Amino acid sequence: MSKKLNIAFIQANLHWEDPEANRNLFSEEIDKISDSVDLIILPEMFTTGFSMNAEKLAEPTKGKTLEWLKEKAKAKDAAITGSVIIGEDGNYYNRLFFVYPDGSYKLYDKRHTFTLAKEDQTYTGGKERLIVEFKGWKICPLICYDLRFPVWARNTEDYDLLIYVANWPEKRVNAWDALLKARAIENMCYCVGLNRTGGDGDGYVYNGHSAVYDVLGNELTDLNREDEFIAEITLDKNSLYETRNKLKFLQDRDRFNLEL
Repeated sequence: MSKKLNIAFIQANLHWEDPEANRNLFSEEIDKISDSVDLIILPEMFTTGFSMNAEKLAEPTKGKTLEWLKEKAKAKDAAITGSVIIGEDGNYYNRLFFVYPDGSYKLYDKRHTFTLAKEDQTYTGGKERLIVEFKGWKICPLICYDLRFPVWARNTEDYDLLIYVANWPEKRVNAWDALLKARAIENMCYCVGLNRTGGDGDGYVYNGHSAVYDVLGNELTDLNREDEFIAEITLDKNSLYETRNKLKFLQDRDRFNLEL
């Protein structure tokens, strides 16, 4: 069990609806990451941008991108996570992969499809939350619009790290900043939000603001927040549990069952 977790996340301008170009882009960026990193985080729909053109772009779960993720995880001896457009059994999913260094993987389908962009008319929402155990850390990976729904993220499993991968537009970035901080505070965990930059084929502009917050809502990253960059940061479980044990806020959380 490791008390430290070294993470890296890549804030990038995605190529619109061009999976091969994006895999090449991230291959180059991943090669720049130090060998000490344990977990690499990629954006939402990192092979295509936030596209509703699922019929054209969807790939099977065990398609090119999963194989690429496995290759990169093995080469860096690190876990990798990010979401991709997947077609399966006549449905389309905004599906997050969490790929371990040994090639095994876990899946999470985005629960809250973004109705404003009619994502709900193209993609089927997920029904189950994912809690990943990796190097002694419990990790909850979620996707973009999920950020607006605190009940879905509620820390009932005592997870250590909450991750949001996103294509969150510039016009609502103030909400992104505020909600990431709030999710860290209310769940007494580290919270990582990774957004993209640039523009997409539907005319939306993205300005990043990727960040990491600690259990008290302090931002741990000091970045040029709107440009493309790679960030590496070390998370400390001792610090997390010292604060939790001192304040004990999670002991007073509401108890409830979520009905979907």
